[in-house]
Amino acid sequence: MKRHLAAAAALSSLAFLAGPAPAATAADNPYQRGPAPSVASIEAARGSYAVSQTSVSSLAVTGFGGGTVYYPTSTSDGTFGAVVISPGFTAYESSIAWLGPRLASQGFVVFTIDTLTTLDQPDSRGRQLLAALDYLTQRSSVRGRVDASRLGVMGHSMGGGGTLEAAKSRPSLKAAIPLTGWNTDKTWPEISTPTLVVGADGDTVAPVGSHSEPFYESLPASLDKAYLELNGATHFTPNSSNTTIAKYSISWLKRFIDDDTRYDQFLCPVPRPSLTIEEYRGSCPLGS
Repeated sequence: MKRHLAAAAALSSLAFLAGPAPAATAADNPYQRGPAPSVASIEAARGSYAVSQTSVSSLAVTGFGGGTVYYPTSTSDGTFGAVVISPGFTAYESSIAWLGPRLASQGFVVFTIDTLTTLDQPDSRGRQLLAALDYLTQRSSVRGRVDASRLGVMGHSMGGGGTLEAAKSRPSLKAAIPLTGWNTDKTWPEISTPTLVVGADGDTVAPVGSHSEPFYESLPASLDKAYLELNGATHFTPNSSNTTIAKYSISWLKRFIDDDTRYDQFLCPVPRPSLTIEEYRGSCPLGS
């Protein structure tokens, strides 16, 4: 529909000629969690794990505003990677709460947070995402379920801008996903964390031409990165349950937090424009 359609077709042809990649096994990857994925499994409202949740009071923490932790109920698979998610400007945890159980049921510990104030700017939200990760891995009641070496961040709007700030500040993060992100800083060459930038074609608050696209283009060419522009979407699309956001977020988090190459198939070759995707750009192959 826009740019890169020829590139997408070329990548698709190369992938066809190369043939499918060898299947990964749990023996190859100790971080692999859950059954072999399919389009149906990553588009489903819930994954294979039953989920429990616990509330975290703002009075019990410092550096952020508390929130809710969602986690796989079973302990039979050992520890899990973890993701902290920030809401946007003037918004509360409830605006991104749908992602908690959706991602946790795929095999992650997920912490949806409130910020110190609803007016906090992206740099502050970035610090709060990191403070929440530190709480989750060091002091929370579920810290024993979390692998502190496999962490990621997500956020909406100014929380998306904060996601980029957090990834810049903490290179050890394994994945970052800004959702219709907003930030006055448009360039992120310092980031070394695999980053999926999600924009919306109808966004008038953080238009993709002045936010998500420059964010993506400024990331290092050598980085595992992708740009997903939602079709028929607005700035506030990430505030409601959305299959396309969930599908590619799950795939990105699985690939880079769990190092699970079974999810490469959903990211490479790059997805083509559709009723829900205006445009997708990405670095393929992944992990090279």
